[in-house]
Amino acid sequence: MEDEAIQGSCGQAPPGTFEAELTDALVGIQRLIRRRLRAGLAGPRLRGAEVELLRLVQSRPGIGVSEAAKELHLASNSVSTLVNQLARDAYLVRETDPADRRAARLRLTGAAEKRLADWHRRRADLVGRQLIRLDEADRDALRAALPALRRLAGRLREDIEEPVSAPAGTTAPPEAPWTEDTPS
Repeated sequence: MEDEAIQGSCGQAPPGTFEAELTDALVGIQRLIRRRLRAGLAGPRLRGAEVELLRLVQSRPGIGVSEAAKELHLASNSVSTLVNQLARDAYLVRETDPADRRAARLRLTGAAEKRLADWHRRRADLVGRQLIRLDEADRDALRAALPALRRLAGRLREDIEEPVSAPAGTTAPPEAPWTEDTPS
Protein backbone atom coordinates (compact mmCIF):
# COMPACT_ATOMS: atom_id res chain seq x y z
CA MET A 1 0.00 0.00 0.00
CA GLU A 2 2.76 2.44 0.94
CA ASP A 3 4.68 1.50 -2.23
CA GLU A 4 1.58 2.28 -4.29
CA ALA A 5 1.32 5.69 -2.66
CA ILE A 6 4.98 6.33 -3.36
CA GLN A 7 4.75 5.30 -7.01
CA GLY A 8 1.44 6.89 -7.89
CA SER A 9 -0.69 5.69 -10.78
CA CYS A 10 1.90 6.29 -13.53
CA GLY A 11 5.00 4.88 -11.81
CA GLN A 12 6.18 8.39 -10.93
CA ALA A 13 6.25 10.01 -7.52
CA PRO A 14 3.19 12.24 -7.25
CA PRO A 15 3.79 15.94 -6.56
CA GLY A 16 4.02 16.70 -2.87
CA THR A 17 5.51 13.32 -1.95
CA PHE A 18 8.85 12.94 -0.22
CA GLU A 19 10.40 11.61 -3.44
CA ALA A 20 9.19 14.57 -5.51
CA GLU A 21 10.17 17.10 -2.84
CA LEU A 22 13.65 15.62 -2.43
CA THR A 23 14.20 15.55 -6.18
CA ASP A 24 12.93 19.11 -6.59
CA ALA A 25 15.19 20.34 -3.77
CA LEU A 26 18.30 18.63 -5.17
CA VAL A 27 17.66 19.78 -8.74
CA GLY A 28 16.85 23.30 -7.54
CA ILE A 29 20.08 23.54 -5.54
CA GLN A 30 22.08 22.25 -8.51
CA ARG A 31 20.46 24.75 -10.87
CA LEU A 32 21.01 27.70 -8.51
CA ILE A 33 24.67 26.80 -8.01
CA ARG A 34 25.22 26.60 -11.77
CA ARG A 35 23.50 29.90 -12.42
CA ARG A 36 25.38 31.72 -9.69
CA LEU A 37 28.76 30.42 -10.84
CA ARG A 38 28.35 30.83 -14.59
CA ALA A 39 28.70 34.61 -14.41
CA GLY A 40 32.34 34.44 -13.29
CA LEU A 41 33.50 31.73 -15.68
CA ALA A 42 36.36 32.49 -18.05
CA GLY A 43 36.48 30.83 -21.42
CA PRO A 44 33.79 29.18 -23.48
CA ARG A 45 30.75 27.73 -21.77
CA LEU A 46 30.99 23.96 -21.47
CA ARG A 47 28.03 21.64 -21.91
CA GLY A 48 27.16 19.08 -19.25
CA ALA A 49 28.54 16.12 -21.21
CA GLU A 50 31.82 17.96 -21.76
CA VAL A 51 32.20 18.64 -18.05
CA GLU A 52 31.30 15.04 -17.22
CA LEU A 53 34.03 13.83 -19.57
CA LEU A 54 36.57 16.26 -18.10
CA ARG A 55 35.70 15.11 -14.58
CA LEU A 56 36.03 11.48 -15.62
CA VAL A 57 39.45 12.10 -17.17
CA GLN A 58 40.44 14.01 -14.05
CA SER A 59 39.53 11.04 -11.86
CA ARG A 60 41.00 8.47 -14.29
CA PRO A 61 43.88 10.01 -16.24
CA GLY A 62 44.74 7.96 -19.29
CA ILE A 63 41.25 6.52 -19.74
CA GLY A 64 40.47 5.45 -23.29
CA VAL A 65 37.62 6.76 -25.41
CA SER A 66 35.68 3.49 -25.38
CA GLU A 67 36.13 3.15 -21.61
CA ALA A 68 34.92 6.72 -21.16
CA ALA A 69 31.90 6.04 -23.37
CA LYS A 70 31.00 3.01 -21.29
CA GLU A 71 31.48 4.88 -18.01
CA LEU A 72 29.39 7.85 -19.19
CA HIS A 73 26.78 5.60 -20.85
CA LEU A 74 27.24 7.34 -24.18
CA ALA A 75 27.92 6.07 -27.67
CA SER A 76 31.62 5.90 -28.58
CA ASN A 77 31.11 8.26 -31.51
CA SER A 78 29.47 10.80 -29.14
CA VAL A 79 32.47 10.65 -26.82
CA SER A 80 34.82 10.94 -29.81
CA THR A 81 32.99 14.11 -30.82
CA LEU A 82 33.33 15.48 -27.28
CA VAL A 83 37.03 14.58 -27.24
CA ASN A 84 37.55 16.39 -30.55
CA GLN A 85 35.78 19.51 -29.27
CA LEU A 86 37.64 19.52 -25.96
CA ALA A 87 40.99 18.88 -27.68
CA ARG A 88 40.26 21.76 -30.10
CA ASP A 89 39.49 24.00 -27.10
CA ALA A 90 42.78 22.87 -25.45
CA TYR A 91 41.13 21.07 -22.53
CA LEU A 92 42.05 17.49 -23.48
CA VAL A 93 45.12 15.83 -24.93
CA ARG A 94 45.00 12.52 -26.79
CA GLU A 95 48.06 10.34 -26.27
CA THR A 96 48.73 7.19 -28.23
CA ASP A 97 48.30 4.07 -26.10
CA PRO A 98 51.70 2.33 -26.08
CA ALA A 99 49.98 -1.09 -25.85
CA ASP A 100 47.68 -0.40 -28.81
CA ARG A 101 48.84 2.26 -31.25
CA ARG A 102 45.28 2.55 -32.64
CA ALA A 103 43.85 3.59 -29.26
CA ALA A 104 44.10 6.97 -27.57
CA ARG A 105 44.50 7.75 -23.90
CA LEU A 106 43.01 10.98 -22.57
CA ARG A 107 44.64 13.50 -20.26
CA LEU A 108 43.60 16.94 -19.06
CA THR A 109 45.55 20.00 -20.09
CA GLY A 110 46.69 22.56 -17.55
CA ALA A 111 43.84 24.81 -18.71
CA ALA A 112 41.27 22.11 -17.95
CA GLU A 113 42.80 21.36 -14.55
CA LYS A 114 42.75 25.06 -13.70
CA ARG A 115 39.16 25.47 -14.89
CA LEU A 116 37.91 22.46 -12.90
CA ALA A 117 39.84 23.54 -9.79
CA ASP A 118 38.45 27.06 -10.10
CA TRP A 119 34.90 25.74 -10.50
CA HIS A 120 35.25 23.44 -7.46
CA ARG A 121 36.76 26.24 -5.34
CA ARG A 122 34.09 28.75 -6.33
CA ARG A 123 31.32 26.18 -5.77
CA ALA A 124 32.65 25.32 -2.31
CA ASP A 125 32.94 29.02 -1.43
CA LEU A 126 29.38 29.73 -2.58
CA VAL A 127 27.84 26.82 -0.70
CA GLY A 128 30.04 27.46 2.33
CA ARG A 129 28.85 31.08 2.57
CA GLN A 130 25.24 29.89 2.57
CA LEU A 131 25.82 27.03 5.01
CA ILE A 132 27.24 29.48 7.54
CA ARG A 133 23.96 31.40 7.37
CA LEU A 134 21.98 28.29 8.41
CA ASP A 135 21.55 27.48 12.07
CA GLU A 136 23.60 24.69 13.62
CA ALA A 137 20.66 22.25 13.64
CA ASP A 138 20.20 22.65 9.87
CA ARG A 139 23.92 22.19 9.23
CA ASP A 140 23.91 19.07 11.43
CA ALA A 141 20.87 17.69 9.57
CA LEU A 142 22.56 18.23 6.21
CA ARG A 143 25.78 16.63 7.47
CA ALA A 144 23.81 13.64 8.82
CA ALA A 145 22.02 13.24 5.46
CA LEU A 146 25.26 12.97 3.44
CA PRO A 147 25.80 9.20 3.87
CA ALA A 148 22.20 8.46 2.85
CA LEU A 149 22.50 10.79 -0.17
CA ARG A 150 25.72 9.04 -1.22
CA ARG A 151 24.00 5.65 -0.92
CA LEU A 152 21.07 6.96 -2.98
CA ALA A 153 23.51 8.17 -5.65
CA GLY A 154 25.17 4.75 -5.64
CA ARG A 155 21.83 3.00 -6.10
CA LEU A 156 20.91 5.33 -8.94
CA ARG A 157 24.27 4.59 -10.54
CA GLU A 158 23.72 0.83 -10.19
CA ASP A 159 20.34 1.12 -11.90
CA ILE A 160 21.63 3.20 -14.80
CA GLU A 161 21.82 0.14 -17.04
CA GLU A 162 18.08 -0.42 -16.66
CA PRO A 163 16.02 1.89 -18.86
CA VAL A 164 13.47 4.12 -17.20
CA SER A 165 10.05 2.74 -18.03
CA ALA A 166 7.45 4.99 -19.59
CA PRO A 167 4.08 5.53 -17.94
CA ALA A 168 1.31 3.34 -19.34
CA GLY A 169 0.05 4.52 -22.71
CA THR A 170 3.16 6.57 -23.58
CA THR A 171 6.35 5.88 -25.48
CA ALA A 172 8.63 8.43 -23.82
CA PRO A 173 10.34 8.08 -20.46
CA PRO A 174 8.58 9.91 -17.62
CA GLU A 175 11.15 12.73 -17.50
CA ALA A 176 13.40 14.21 -20.14
CA PRO A 177 17.10 13.58 -19.57
CA TRP A 178 19.00 16.31 -17.80
CA THR A 179 20.35 18.77 -20.31
CA GLU A 180 21.62 21.72 -18.30
CA ASP A 181 24.85 23.16 -19.68
CA THR A 182 27.34 22.96 -16.86
CA PRO A 183 26.84 20.69 -13.88
CA SER A 184 28.23 21.86 -10.60
